[in-house]
Amino acid sequence: MTRILTRRDLLAVLDPGACLEVLRDGFRRAGAGAVPGQRIRTDLPFPGTATALIPGLLSGIDAYTVKVNAKFPGARPALRGVICLHSGRDGELLALLDSATLTAWRTGLAAALGTHLLAAPDPDGSAVLGVIGAGAQAELTLLGLRELRRWGGLVVHDTDAERAAGFAARHGGTTADSAAEVAARADTLLLATWSRTPLLALTDIRPGQHLTTLGADEPGKRELAADLLDAALLAVDDRQLAAATGALANAGLSESAADATLGEILRRDHPGRTHPEEITVYAPVGLPWQDLAVSWAAHQEAERRDIGVIIDLLG
Repeated sequence: MTRILTRRDLLAVLDPGACLEVLRDGFRRAGAGAVPGQRIRTDLPFPGTATALIPGLLSGIDAYTVKVNAKFPGARPALRGVICLHSGRDGELLALLDSATLTAWRTGLAAALGTHLLAAPDPDGSAVLGVIGAGAQAELTLLGLRELRRWGGLVVHDTDAERAAGFAARHGGTTADSAAEVAARADTLLLATWSRTPLLALTDIRPGQHLTTLGADEPGKRELAADLLDAALLAVDDRQLAAATGALANAGLSESAADATLGEILRRDHPGRTHPEEITVYAPVGLPWQDLAVSWAAHQEAERRDIGVIIDLLG
């Protein structure tokens, strides 16, 4: 039997704090499995791309995920697809989950975790947060950051001024006319755009700032210039993927340009930020085990509360 979990179902069962904990634990444990995750992407004869992430595996969870997404930048939502959650015992399809919702949650909350770990400590909550790209990923990252730290102000820029204004109004912020203006006003920056040319370079950044770049997650997409990535303490979620399809590849940098992975920082194999004047960058691609970690948590809670529709695909 297969449980169908729609966007509404997922919003009913997902909890930001619980998801942050499973992602934090996953980053510590990821890599222990014998089967590495794969990210497969192809262009289409339409205005979009197809992506698959297989298999989502994490030690301690007797299941795996297969995710299939369509990315069409001009559509709303721009990402649509499904995540298949399979039993590791016999391959039973335990659940079909809406990928747009779950991907936004796992990406946004993992970004919040990386941002919190690398940004300068701010015990009095006075730092200004800057958002460049006021879409779903930025919304979910703010949701996660609220569980981890406070901020003293918010400044938002988007190529759609109306969308930026709406985002700022929802979250008590103000708008800016450009990415460079956001960088001039903010201490911690979140970029989540479809840009294919760098929005910020080293000359736009001052000592002590942190930047999380979510847009450079597939070939051709760039938000930060190579000189900024090269000068910063640069953390990624996976060196090989970042150098093959992510921020490193798109800036012409090799695996060695990444100073650490988020897992290494969480396991304390790398110290992360070591002084307040250091510029730090987190540039994730997104990993299959993250789909499993959040899908499993959602499925377990849906089972407990009997949320979603049960169907027999073999019937």
